[in-house]
Amino acid sequence: MSAELVGLSILILGVALIVGKILRMTVPVFSKYFLPSSIIGGLLVLVVGPEVLGVLSTHLPEGYQMEYGLFNEDMLRVFSSLPVILINLIFAALFLGKKIPGFKKIWNIAGPQVSFGQTVAWGQYVLGLLLALLILSPLFNSNPMVGALIEIAFEGGHGTSAGLADTFSELGFEEGVDLALGLATVGVISGVIFGVALINWAVRKGKTNYLKNPEEFNENQLRGIVEVEEREESGWLTTSPQSIEPLAFHLSVAGLAILLGWGILELLIYIESISWGANDGFLIFAYLPLFPLAMVGGIIVQLLLDRFDTFKLIDRNTINRIQGLALDFLIVAALGSLSLQVIGTHLEVFLILAIAGICWNIFAFLIIAPRMIPKNWVERGIGDFGQSMGMTAAGLMLIRIVDTKGDARAMEAFGYKQLLFEPFVGGGLMTAASVPLIYQFGPVPVLIFSAITMVAWCLVGFLHFGRKK
Repeated sequence: MSAELVGLSILILGVALIVGKILRMTVPVFSKYFLPSSIIGGLLVLVVGPEVLGVLSTHLPEGYQMEYGLFNEDMLRVFSSLPVILINLIFAALFLGKKIPGFKKIWNIAGPQVSFGQTVAWGQYVLGLLLALLILSPLFNSNPMVGALIEIAFEGGHGTSAGLADTFSELGFEEGVDLALGLATVGVISGVIFGVALINWAVRKGKTNYLKNPEEFNENQLRGIVEVEEREESGWLTTSPQSIEPLAFHLSVAGLAILLGWGILELLIYIESISWGANDGFLIFAYLPLFPLAMVGGIIVQLLLDRFDTFKLIDRNTINRIQGLALDFLIVAALGSLSLQVIGTHLEVFLILAIAGICWNIFAFLIIAPRMIPKNWVERGIGDFGQSMGMTAAGLMLIRIVDTKGDARAMEAFGYKQLLFEPFVGGGLMTAASVPLIYQFGPVPVLIFSAITMVAWCLVGFLHFGRKK
């Protein structure tokens, strides 16, 4: 595979993003439900690829058939390999440029949302594993590892789902990545639709404290265009371009975090190989993907910067742009290389997991959130609902709708909550290790551990924070 072909494949994904943005601006249904351009572009690549156009072309005369749609086999190989690379960059940059506060401050501000978010995430494991044990494996002969897909897809989203592709393959669960990506797509779309619907319900019932008479979004807001007078700086020049381009510097720091994560992972794999993993013992780290350790590397780099960087060289807005760039290309590449045939083969399993995941998240928001979050539960809980449906950006968007001026401090609490949430679930260590754990120990021990953890967080939320209402 030539470098030119890799470059051309990336350019095609960029064109798909542009077309997705144009469709977002011109098709009312896309604008109304705030569908990201990356998802629209990814679905477009899927349509003109082998899964749709390629299949339809088999009905054409010989010589007009297009086995890979508008692409070729090598391009599709690039599409499918990019997400595994880009997810490392996204997670390495997760905490870069953020002042990591003390545990007490995080707990005081975001404790209720940490409890709620952890309860929802571990509940997704409990629900998924119960379905796998009681329905999916006995009736549909599904791999027990399917029980982890609700959390991987709904909490982890497209990035985590695609980033685990190699892990799925190594463990003999090749269909897992396509099922997870399909679930993540369903989660994002339904998350936005149900999130907006839940906000409207809360306003009508008088459960919101600041959004009493929601104003209609203007045309440009629906299109995803920022008004000229409202545009903000996307980043600051913390270094002189004469010495080093600031964007290159920030990207290099994220790269350093990835390298640190890689070193930690290799060390863990080596320790495992000479200890409990020796002589055909059980292996966990050997199947663990890089991205959660890249996040750990990012935390280490940020702690060092907090201690030694007196010039404040890392700009968080610039880091956000790097993350956003990686996430957009990741989503369009992952959806473009999705296998509809795999989803079709396991359609019953897919639908059961999707419906169960959506119902659990809605139940958690309506029943659990008001009993855990003592103040402004709608404003604070809606962000966690959006994230639990597959996309942190969806959670942030829903917060901006219901807490426009920041009176409920929902955005601040949501940000702090991530520090005690994402290192473990929602794409963190447990998310990455869940499939290897099920592979090594079976679904029952993982189910028991998940249930105990969920109950523990429930007790913290109900008995500690819930009583402060």
